[in-house]
Amino acid sequence: MPVNQTYATFSDTAFGTAFIIYALALILSLVYYVKIQGVIDARREASRVKQLVTAGGAGNAEDETYLNDDHDLPGAADVKDGIVADDELEARQATARKLANMTQSLVWLGVIVHLVSVVLRGLSADRFPFGNLYEYILVITFCAMVMAAFLLQRPQLRVMWPWVITPMIALLFYGGTALYSDSAPVVPALQSFWFPIHVSSVSIGASIGMVSGIASLLYLLRMWQPKGREKGFFGGVAKPLPSAKTLDNLAYKTAIWTVPIFGLGIILGAIWAEAAWGRFWGWDPKETVSFITWILYAGYLHARATAGWRDSKAAWINILALATMIFNLFFINMVVSGLHSYAGLN
Repeated sequence: MPVNQTYATFSDTAFGTAFIIYALALILSLVYYVKIQGVIDARREASRVKQLVTAGGAGNAEDETYLNDDHDLPGAADVKDGIVADDELEARQATARKLANMTQSLVWLGVIVHLVSVVLRGLSADRFPFGNLYEYILVITFCAMVMAAFLLQRPQLRVMWPWVITPMIALLFYGGTALYSDSAPVVPALQSFWFPIHVSSVSIGASIGMVSGIASLLYLLRMWQPKGREKGFFGGVAKPLPSAKTLDNLAYKTAIWTVPIFGLGIILGAIWAEAAWGRFWGWDPKETVSFITWILYAGYLHARATAGWRDSKAAWINILALATMIFNLFFINMVVSGLHSYAGLN
């Protein structure tokens, strides 16, 4: 069947537009991140001054004039200059909330345009858009952004947007440049009823797993830089992040979805392999690494529920699963030749 070049062109245009929208959302999220850092610093400084006031003269009428008298307590002159008035602090918080809302709105707009790109790509060749590595990256980034847009609606989680959008933009940029392929019919081997079912379930499971892995990475950063005791450059980076418990719960809850969905994709792939090649499993490189990835995610859930492994040990397993998935996505697909790889095909 001939390719509809109009749909293909509009799909490419929508892809570029979605990329630009995500880039703008990233810029806004970074500004929001910096604003939140300033708000946190102002809050902590105000809290420190209140503690000094209480310690220096609890029950003393001079407490009320403390901020105007440099000699009342040691270091008073230093803390007075760093105090932010309540109305100014509220204004900063309001500005930060607006930036967060704008980021969220831009992300949803990007997701809608991203969806248009995916749909038009499929319509252009009258098939599901899973025919090459460019299309696979197009789909998994879309699924990951949809999942993140739902998960990060809570105000305390919106500071995570720079950490989510950055790898998505990197994947889209690489996919749209180095891996781009013109829309075309798939090879006969992929013209199967099982093709969209198998690849879509694997894509959805992989995209949720990516969000889970990012949450575990941020959890380790927060554990290294505890809330209220951040130090140095990495302490400043970690300062706006939610608590370690919140990040750990996010990683765990998303991994709960990853394991069954990704596992279902592997099972459906085995059923398709039996129909196409006469065997359920052949230890093809991509089959093997996908199975290892699933084992690691399942191992993370088991470790997360096991006493003695609930801290950073379990998180490292989740991060290893993410690394294995990325290894599978690029190295196995592009370098290693196999029945599932794209090496030499694009």
